Amino acid sequence: MVQILWVDDEIDLLKPHILFLSAKGYQVTPATDGHEALDLLSEHPFDIVFLDENMPGLSGLDTLNLIKDKLPYIPVIMITKSEEERIMEQAIGSKISDYLIKPVNPNQILLALKKHLDIRRLVSETSTINYQQQFREISMKLMDRMNYEEWIEIYKKLVYWELELANSQDDSIFEILRQQKDEANSLFCKFYEKNYIDWLSGKNEDKPMLSHTVLRDKLFPVINNKDNKTHISTFLIVIDNFRFDQWKAIQPMIEQFYRTESEDIYYSIIPTTTQYARNSLFAGLMPAEIQKKYPSLWVNEDVQGNKNQFEHELFQEQIKRYGINIKTTYHKVLNAQYGKRMIDNLSNMMQNELNIIVYNFIDMLSHARTESDIVRELAEDEKAYRAVTQTWLEHSPLMEVLKFLSDKKVNIMITTDHGSVKIDRPIRVKGDKDISTNLRYKVGRLIEYNTKEVFEVKDCSQIYLPKLSITSPYIFSRSNDFFAYPNNYNQYVQYYMNTFQHGGISMEEVMIPFITLKNK
Repeated sequence: MVQILWVDDEIDLLKPHILFLSAKGYQVTPATDGHEALDLLSEHPFDIVFLDENMPGLSGLDTLNLIKDKLPYIPVIMITKSEEERIMEQAIGSKISDYLIKPVNPNQILLALKKHLDIRRLVSETSTINYQQQFREISMKLMDRMNYEEWIEIYKKLVYWELELANSQDDSIFEILRQQKDEANSLFCKFYEKNYIDWLSGKNEDKPMLSHTVLRDKLFPVINNKDNKTHISTFLIVIDNFRFDQWKAIQPMIEQFYRTESEDIYYSIIPTTTQYARNSLFAGLMPAEIQKKYPSLWVNEDVQGNKNQFEHELFQEQIKRYGINIKTTYHKVLNAQYGKRMIDNLSNMMQNELNIIVYNFIDMLSHARTESDIVRELAEDEKAYRAVTQTWLEHSPLMEVLKFLSDKKVNIMITTDHGSVKIDRPIRVKGDKDISTNLRYKVGRLIEYNTKEVFEVKDCSQIYLPKLSITSPYIFSRSNDFFAYPNNYNQYVQYYMNTFQHGGISMEEVMIPFITLKNK
């Protein structure tokens, strides 16, 4: 039974309310002043407190502060005759849970109780009912032949329900959602494989923004706006390995300072890795085109060393090809120290037409989660993975950048190069010692695999990837699959099972956000 402490110097006048709540199954303990309330709270456990603001002696606000000192997490609902803004602000600043103006009727009290004590259960039940109603609609849509825009809408809906049901107390409904998402991922892979080569070749004009076209379509119209005579600096923020659901998780934090002007999704090229997708993003070219046009700026798969050390140079070549003559800066934030030094330089950076900032935290988190048991526990599932992203942003140099720019006249765009997917289905593959190491795609000579289990591209020129040798096909895993070697198979599978990886084809890796923010 829910235990309520009701503190009011005119408690006798509230007897009808107390009887009403008792009939609804609540146990109400009355107190006539703040001192009595504090004594009762020290002796008995209560679930919630109703507190009169205007009491003689120890006032309601004083009592509230003393309650919060001892029991900071107990919900306190302030009840008062006063509508003075000053009192409301004081109460809210003292972390009250709600604020009711006298006279209150019993149903107001009941609603406040349900809002603060039953909210998780009620939201869970309502979300479950609403998803059940939309489950059939999504299932029917998955049976249609969808285009790339319809797939984006399906993915947005699935992400919406994943976040809505994340705290559901009904495990069965979340399992149904997971199964529906798995089905959608399987069908999306078939759609992507069927259309990808035609998108690149130009045979299919109905195509999405891709890694090598997204800056041309979204960024260049802003930085090359010759009609805008006022100098406005643009900040392009690239968060490596950033999924759409992670964006939705941090969106409320960012919208404290900005409004989301546009929320686009573009399609990553494959492999969905930094070496290929991010170089393509900055170059405005497919990897094979980069290798051919700028051989000194491309590092092949079989060469040791950093494969993304020429991103700024590739971007400068891209804007040069489009006749854009602007001053740009490029910053790759690999640690907090560099991030803080960059913050100190933000005023100077605003003198440039474009500033590119790359953050590698989420990609490092993904790799650390694979290699560290502690990090695995911190981000054990999709929900926790999003929560770690939220925690990182809250205390990151990126948030400091966003806060600094929030009252400046700037353009801000947030995007990524690819996402990641939680893997749980091993696929056997064999190859020689030179085979690539990525778990989601393979390239190399003499690879052995089941063609039905992979997306196979024997002629890499079809997907504009560099050719390592005549007999080096590319193969890509689908959905939640990952490649595992026969040697030490069980140990290998156990080590990588349920980690977040990228490089293959899935909704999470391919459909990624491009966000445009405006100051409020």
